[in-house]
Amino acid sequence: MIITVAAFKGGVGKSTTALHLATYLQNTADTLLVDGDLNRSALDWSNRGCLPFKVADEKQGILLAKLYENIVIDTPARPNPDELKTIAQGCDLLVIPTTPDAIALAATMQMVESLKPFKTNYRILLTLIPPHPNKAGEEARAALEKAGLPIFKSGIRRLAVFQRAALEGVPVNAVKDAYAQIAWRCYAEVGQEITIQNSKFKIQN
Repeated sequence: MIITVAAFKGGVGKSTTALHLATYLQNTADTLLVDGDLNRSALDWSNRGCLPFKVADEKQGILLAKLYENIVIDTPARPNPDELKTIAQGCDLLVIPTTPDAIALAATMQMVESLKPFKTNYRILLTLIPPHPNKAGEEARAALEKAGLPIFKSGIRRLAVFQRAALEGVPVNAVKDAYAQIAWRCYAEVGQEITIQNSKFKIQN
């Protein structure tokens, strides 16, 4: 299974999402994370500590891909039209993370519009959802559902423990923090949705 994580806007948790989906998938089969982000966020994360899966840049990824059952690809922010076509047609599922603010949602809508010619299997993931009583997450979800767009049932909460995980160079479930398992559960639930969807797709085909 090839999962690509892409967004038209930076700062929406794209690399964090790619890394934690790879962590989840590694529990099911050998997983490779290809870091195609110009910032090399995933490689930097890996170099600071220890991740439970292989991380490679694009050149290494091409050579290593055949050795892995699952591949997660982190992409550059704001892909151009040619890059977007390659992204859209080269994966089993495109995950589009977005924060619940108006600017990020507008960029996500623009990306969805740009994907229309490619018949891509994509799903939107709400990230950095603020805690209650802030209702930004609920309002963003309602807006996306009203627009008829595919969205993950699960969402990623805004928790400082993700930053700590990046500094330590480990997935959030390896951090010794009271909120670590709460944060991990967010991505584990997304991973479960992906594996269920993939199983249904295999049955249909």
